[in-house]
Amino acid sequence: MSDARDSPPESAQTTFDVAVIGGGAGGLAASIALARSLRSVIVIDAGQLRNSSSAHAHNLLGHEGIRPQDLVAKGRTEAEEYGVTFIEATVTTVHTRDPDAGPAEEAPQYRFELSTSVGVEVAARRIIIATGLSDELPNVPGLADGWGDTVLHCPYCHGYEVRGQRIGVIGTTAMSYHQAMLFSQLSDQVSFIRHNAPAPDSEQEAMLETLGIEYIDSTVTEAARTESGTVVSLAAGDSVDGANALTFDALAVGAYARANADLFSQLGGEVVAHPSGMGTYIPTQMAGQTDVPGVWAVGNAADVSAMVVASTASGVLAGAHVNADLIMESLG
Repeated sequence: MSDARDSPPESAQTTFDVAVIGGGAGGLAASIALARSLRSVIVIDAGQLRNSSSAHAHNLLGHEGIRPQDLVAKGRTEAEEYGVTFIEATVTTVHTRDPDAGPAEEAPQYRFELSTSVGVEVAARRIIIATGLSDELPNVPGLADGWGDTVLHCPYCHGYEVRGQRIGVIGTTAMSYHQAMLFSQLSDQVSFIRHNAPAPDSEQEAMLETLGIEYIDSTVTEAARTESGTVVSLAAGDSVDGANALTFDALAVGAYARANADLFSQLGGEVVAHPSGMGTYIPTQMAGQTDVPGVWAVGNAADVSAMVVASTASGVLAGAHVNADLIMESLG
């Protein structure tokens, strides 16, 4: 079994029942479920956690408040104990194997070929994509500096930690009004800055007024962290009570959640836009199965709203489904 910090030697195993691409919560959970069914599994992961900038992960029964890095390290250790192989790398290319190439008894079984950034070539019977998503913040100088700390997106993931504080919600889509509504449960000092969200309709206006959410029809031009909080600058000519800069303890913003799905596209899959405008995702059927034969997708790559525990659950379910699928294939 290879170490995640080293490229496997030439004699290492390169054919597996399942290749899991991505070693976050979803990918690790899938690998453990499969390994417990005695499947040979490789996890290919570059170690780039989506929530690495967050100090803690929440809503995890038995692991409340754990550091995301510690959670993944623990999961990896558990997977290794079941014999899962790890490579620290990215998958550069993936394609379906030509059924006419190679020995006749091998081609139908190992249908996928994957090339990695460390030069290792892997063949697999099934693929589970657990590559997550990339958060694309609005182009506001200084906003990214606080991401995962003072700049938040999920009231369930981070809201309790900023309860009762001054919270500014920067609008990006119509869903930002929903975001403001949820944060209002945690503080009576919530301000909604429209930025580039659509103007509120009558229902949204009523919601803001009923919940006591301050509405600011302006664009944010800069966010700067200071000792007293995060100072948000408004567009020239705009002001609130004569001030063109506002100070908050925390900012909430709906980042555009773009699925990391280049490999899915290489396999002929089609990434779709979420109807809410929140981002893109890999469409799946039961247990994460995609329209591409032999390929499953789990976690945030398939669900833009999945928290860590939901990603974990999707990985377990997909792993069980892939194992059953392989058994069915052996029956002919």
